[in-house]
Amino acid sequence: MSFLIGKDMVAGYGGATILKGCTIGVEQGEIAVIVGPNGAGKSTAMRALFGLLDLTSGAVMMDGQDIGALKPQMRVQLGMGFVPQTANIFTELSVEENLEMGAFLHPDDFADAEEQVFELFPILREKRHQLAGELSGGQRQQVAVGRALMTEPKILMLDEPTAGVSPIVMDELFDRIIDIAHQGIAILMVEQNARQALEIADKGYVLVQGENRFTDSGKALLADREVRQTFLGG
Repeated sequence: MSFLIGKDMVAGYGGATILKGCTIGVEQGEIAVIVGPNGAGKSTAMRALFGLLDLTSGAVMMDGQDIGALKPQMRVQLGMGFVPQTANIFTELSVEENLEMGAFLHPDDFADAEEQVFELFPILREKRHQLAGELSGGQRQQVAVGRALMTEPKILMLDEPTAGVSPIVMDELFDRIIDIAHQGIAILMVEQNARQALEIADKGYVLVQGENRFTDSGKALLADREVRQTFLGG
């Protein structure tokens, strides 16, 4: 069983079922990517795994423990970090204050965690006193990821981390995501740049209408003709 797994998840909003029995899992030190067309349930699956959406049926397990009844803040305490696509930083606070907000689990001892974030994202050290709202889109994403890392998570969940950034910044973010995984942290992300994301993925999930259409390694999905033609533009 995966370190984190949402098994046979059924969930939705206002009577509309979005997830129809999909299964998503990731191991520690692994990068797993969820791709698929708009409306496939990708972000809904992330919300369900993090506890922002209750399941109608199915289960969410982390390190062998059923966490389905736990609120998001309890899941964070167990080692889950989540970076939503929007509203993921405090724009009126400095970069350093944003990072400190992420250190709420150990407010008296976060110097080492902060230093690791600065080593991962050197530009944040340079701009540590600047308001986060004044940063570029890519730098804001670095702040958001850095703040999640301040909780010292075992798994980091990223919802569209490269949305709205340039190809160069996207490549840099993906490189840093690989570095994070090499530290033994599980990475689970939803990504609109499907081809590029699958290139770095150990595991890929293609969701269609809330169901698993394809599940395989990133390399195998990229080599699959049907996946390429239907979901990757040929």
